[in-house]
Amino acid sequence: MSKSFGQTAAVHELDLAVRPGELLALLGPSGSGKTTFLRLVAGLEAPTEGRLLFGNTDATRLAVRDRRVGFVFQHYALFRHLTVAQNIAYGLNVRPARSRPAKAEIRRRVADLLDLVQLVGLDGRYPAQLSGGQRQRVALARALAVEPRVLLLDEPFGALDAKVRRDLRRWLRDIHDRTGHTTLFVTHDQEEALELADRVAIFNRGRIEQVGTPDEVLDRPATAFVASFVGEAVRLPVDAAGYWVRIGPHAVRTPGENVSGPAELFVRRGDLVVSDDRRHSIPARVLAVRRTGGTRRAELALADDLPSVEVDLPADSVVGKGDVLSVMLATVRLFSSRSVS
Repeated sequence: MSKSFGQTAAVHELDLAVRPGELLALLGPSGSGKTTFLRLVAGLEAPTEGRLLFGNTDATRLAVRDRRVGFVFQHYALFRHLTVAQNIAYGLNVRPARSRPAKAEIRRRVADLLDLVQLVGLDGRYPAQLSGGQRQRVALARALAVEPRVLLLDEPFGALDAKVRRDLRRWLRDIHDRTGHTTLFVTHDQEEALELADRVAIFNRGRIEQVGTPDEVLDRPATAFVASFVGEAVRLPVDAAGYWVRIGPHAVRTPGENVSGPAELFVRRGDLVVSDDRRHSIPARVLAVRRTGGTRRAELALADDLPSVEVDLPADSVVGKGDVLSVMLATVRLFSSRSVS
């Protein structure tokens, strides 16, 4: 599927299969095509080319109301003049008469959803009388009321503070496990995506770089972009030759990387370990040490002309600024410079 606005391709030849009942996070930088793709699924945008299938049903040209898609926006989009119960029931009340449930069934469904989203007793309140987290629960209940085939969440916690976000993340995962809706969840928050999702689709410039479980995209990035984007990696320019990588003045043996020539090595904090093996380690100068929870975190210089990297040390470590530590690469994420985007 592709979608262009004028000469700009917002989504380009995107091919994605979403499994029934899974929670799939769409993660990527701003402008990478995540929200445009969500709007294509909802029917709020029409593709320039390509098709959208719900199972075996071609939904590409279906109107929004015929797709049975639930959509939750970042800023709630609740009707201020309607009560909580009226907001939740809205999608049912505006259905054509032939498909509209009976009033008693709508009341029953609203009551069940108020219980599900833990808002029992607030049905008569208006959005202005609710907290941000409560408004987002109402928005989710409204999306679920229409019994959607697909539930779409576009940065649903983006307007909330950090603690409320964390609480609602756990709550949303519980709701998903209980209802089993196929859910697409757009976020720019990596922690949110990796904590919530069954799988994560990494978007970049309108394309998908990788789809995988949180463990797969963290530990086995498919492209240099994924390696640099997920997990706060530091990019180090290196020279590679078969099993060897030269990092500044140091030559390090790697476990079977088949890369030769100029390359990029992506290093996260957990990739480095302190070692007593001087032959196969790199002497690194300590630039700074700070306490973080139960550990100390040391900032290291592997070479004068390279970006600094970090390593975690025991809380009782006596390492200080200016000391030299011997470190080894426990994990190697190496990509030819030709593949780096």
